[in-house]
Amino acid sequence: MSACGGDDETPSPGATGSPTGATSNLKVGLAYDIGGRGDQSFNDSAAAGLDKSKTDFGISEDNVNELEASAGETDAQKEERLRQLAEGGYNPIIAVGFAYSGPVAAVAPDFPEVKFAIIDDAVATGPNIANLTFAEHEGSYLVGVAAALKSTANHIGFVGGVQVPLIAKFEAGFKAGAEAAKPGIQVDTTYLTQPPDFTGFNDAAKGQTAADGMFDAGADVVYHAAGGSGGGVFNAATEAGEGKWAIGVDSDQALTADPAVRDVILTSMIKRVDTAVYEFIKSVNTNAFKAGETVFGLSSDGVGYSTTGGHVDDIAAQLEDYKAKIISGEITVPSS
Repeated sequence: MSACGGDDETPSPGATGSPTGATSNLKVGLAYDIGGRGDQSFNDSAAAGLDKSKTDFGISEDNVNELEASAGETDAQKEERLRQLAEGGYNPIIAVGFAYSGPVAAVAPDFPEVKFAIIDDAVATGPNIANLTFAEHEGSYLVGVAAALKSTANHIGFVGGVQVPLIAKFEAGFKAGAEAAKPGIQVDTTYLTQPPDFTGFNDAAKGQTAADGMFDAGADVVYHAAGGSGGGVFNAATEAGEGKWAIGVDSDQALTADPAVRDVILTSMIKRVDTAVYEFIKSVNTNAFKAGETVFGLSSDGVGYSTTGGHVDDIAAQLEDYKAKIISGEITVPSS
């Protein structure tokens, strides 16, 4: 269970029936980023929020439509996906990922009665757009502390999927936390692709190559913020041998990754996309929709770190101390 709590409340896939007996008439459309349901990370967290909503609010399977982005597609294709959902009567519609910013901004004004949400973007704004963002740098600070305290080599690494401002937030927080816990620690950084190439979020081979290089150079802990490419980072840690660790992202990846690699996952930076999706659907279901930005940070359990496997139990008190200082404002975490 994650330190930010709530993991045990997420229903298993396929759970049916509302616990209250209520039945909602909502038709929910979900537009995934590259990798879709099954990426064991960002998209899967969104899917978990949708699944819990279906269960809790009595939304029928027939009233849900999940569509997925493909590698290399254009904004026009993303726009078409959102229009397809809106024209099909789906309301609300959730766009998973900042890559939908332009398309949401273009489509939402044409369907003023439809409530849209976009994850990880505050640029696309409008009276029917909810912007669901996260303090990724705060959660990344804590796993940076964990990486530094667990590193015996005084040398760690960060693998980013695509070099964009969002992923730079993860890197900035991670480096700051590591430096706070162990001043002078070496932190290597690699980004798998540069925009407009977003395949860095779904290329396990690239992830493994990057992490292999870091472990070969002497790093003993590598944190990834690379979506589906993170599976390659886990493989690299497994193959690098005893004393090598990987840190997951978005979901508690010691629970979701291939069982063969779970033992090398030190912790994960939990980003509660599931909570954001669930709360948004709930707001529409209860006629409490609010346009504009909602930020999910440490203080609201929107980000955190996982403790599955017990690998950070010995440093839990230190992690919780840093967490409290961030929440109180004593520590200000850089976001770039």
